[in-house]
Amino acid sequence: MVDIGQQLPELTAQSTRGDFALTAYRGRWVVLYFYPKDNTSGCTLEARDFTAAQPKFEALNAHIVGVSRDSVRSHEGFCTRQELTIELVSDKDEAWCTLFDVIKDKVMYGKKCRGVVRSTFLINPEGVLVHAWRAVKVPGHVDDVLAKLGELAAC
Repeated sequence: MVDIGQQLPELTAQSTRGDFALTAYRGRWVVLYFYPKDNTSGCTLEARDFTAAQPKFEALNAHIVGVSRDSVRSHEGFCTRQELTIELVSDKDEAWCTLFDVIKDKVMYGKKCRGVVRSTFLINPEGVLVHAWRAVKVPGHVDDVLAKLGELAAC
């Protein structure tokens, strides 16, 4: 599991833009957000919020990456249906989810299951994890991330 202040290992995966490598974004901030499932209400709202705020993040030299266990094909359909412009990574083998410790036991519709707990991580231009939000509630979250990024980028 990765902790605040720790250098992230090389992370690679398939995304809606092809091969994704975290080290390719050295020199930029990275907003890495984990969400449970494409095309669900909370996940759709969060993805739309990040897409709407993308120009503000780009102005602060930040790249937004959403991560779920869905396939790239599912992500592509999600992006098309919702007009998303952010990059989405497929973590089908749960390597990223495990590293960031976002998979937990949950109860859904009265049944126990393992699921992704909505979480966001801010990575600085040197590839160090500098802030984390866990068990995120969607309303206002993107504004919180943007505010923290603005604060840290100004230092």
